[in-house]
Parts: sequence; C-alpha cells; structure tokens
Amino acid sequence: MAKCDEGYRCEVCGEDVTSIVDSDLYLRFVIGELDPEVLHTSCERHIRCNPVLAQFIEHDTFEPVNAEGDFSLQGLDPGFVEQRAELVSRGYARLLDIAATEGDRDVTSYPLPEAIEKYRQRN
Repeated sequence: MAKCDEGYRCEVCGEDVTSIVDSDLYLRFVIGELDPEVLHTSCERHIRCNPVLAQFIEHDTFEPVNAEGDFSLQGLDPGFVEQRAELVSRGYARLLDIAATEGDRDVTSYPLPEAIEKYRQRN
C-alpha cells in the first residue's frame, strides 16, 4: 500500500491520526517549529502522545495533559511556561479553525502570523 493510502500513523501509539486537531505535526507547523519543507517527510503523532507539548494547551475543548519528569510544567521557569502556553494554545485554536473550514485553505496559510514571518526570515 502506498504511504498516501495508509494515512498518517502516530509514531508513538501506531493508531491513525484522523483529524488535524489531533495532529502534533500540524500543531508544530502552525506554531513555527516545523519547517514547511519537511512537513511531508516528518513523523506524525497525536497531540496527546506528545505530553511535553500537549501540557501547554489551555483550551476549553482540550482536556489537560500532565507531562512527567524533567519537562513537566512544575520544573520549568514560570515565565517560559506562560509564553509557551500562550503560543501553543493559539496554535491549537488555529487547528480548530482550520478543521472548521474543512481544510479549504492553502497549507501555507495555516501557520500563525509570527510563524509565517519566521519562515520568511529563514529563506
């Protein structure tokens, strides 16, 4: 079966990532942590299968996730946690917006404005 026929499988749990709102890959892309040029070659995960990132999402529709160990919120600088939660939460809200439009946009318009600017500065 061709990769495009298989869908995107989570590299952690092995299940299909069936929605953009569950996609760690697209969340990282939207917030500027994944270059558009490697989007199609990067591994996918469910957001919940990456608790180090998921723990920063503060949104009414997202059940909180707690990461354990060195990267749990409790062990991080409070200022960093505040900034990171703001960015990742806006990224998650962006995924919800994209899902609501059923992906009618060009993928290059998905990232947050500051991520688009970051990508432009790299090139």
